[in-house]
Amino acid sequence: MFEWEGDLPRPSVRTIEDLRPVLADPSCEKSGPAYYMYRDLAKSDEDLTWLHKHNLRYDITVIPPRTLCGEWVKTKGHYHPKNPAGIGYPEVYEVLEGQGHYLLQSRRFDDIVMVSADKGDLVIIPPEYGHVTINPSQNATLVMANIVSCAFESEYGPYEKYHGGAYYEMSNGLLRKNSRYPELPQVRNIGATCVADKYTFCKGPLYSHIGNEDALSFLNFPENYLPVFSVLLKNLVQPR
Repeated sequence: MFEWEGDLPRPSVRTIEDLRPVLADPSCEKSGPAYYMYRDLAKSDEDLTWLHKHNLRYDITVIPPRTLCGEWVKTKGHYHPKNPAGIGYPEVYEVLEGQGHYLLQSRRFDDIVMVSADKGDLVIIPPEYGHVTINPSQNATLVMANIVSCAFESEYGPYEKYHGGAYYEMSNGLLRKNSRYPELPQVRNIGATCVADKYTFCKGPLYSHIGNEDALSFLNFPENYLPVFSVLLKNLVQPR
């Protein structure tokens, strides 16, 4: 599965049935678990106390390889609400094993970004972007960690309303537009959005930031980091 110091709690399991409302083919007859979520982890009581004191949570998600009637397996997709300052809560991910594709979309659907990340890469989800995580592999399990604020509940409603993200990533390598959305821009393809030599919180491993308030304060107070967020998704490769 993946290396972890100590016992793991029982994971929350997202099933194919849970994902059916957001699949490219909702009539897909496949069934069973899609991915596993280990919530609120820490390697020591001291680390867990620090995380809770700072209203943060460290999670690990495991997405085994599979296709769902022509579509790569993925997470359900969600947005984050605004914090008390009126700025959407961000999130940070680290790929621990495998490769991840993070399909980000702005709330107004005027920017769609596919972030490709490999083992060791960190990816920041900026405020006001929804995101779906995809495992684009036939044989490798995607294992990823994240740290996120505990001050909110994720918003799945918009993805359910439109039956998925703006695009579906199919196992034949193509991106299929979701026809339920209004007119969409082309997808911008970029590499991992966190560059360690520019931003302190981009230096991995992600777990090493636990205990460092300066490195993780952006998760609860994004209003203090707006200039950083404004450039995170500018690493443009080319439209797809």
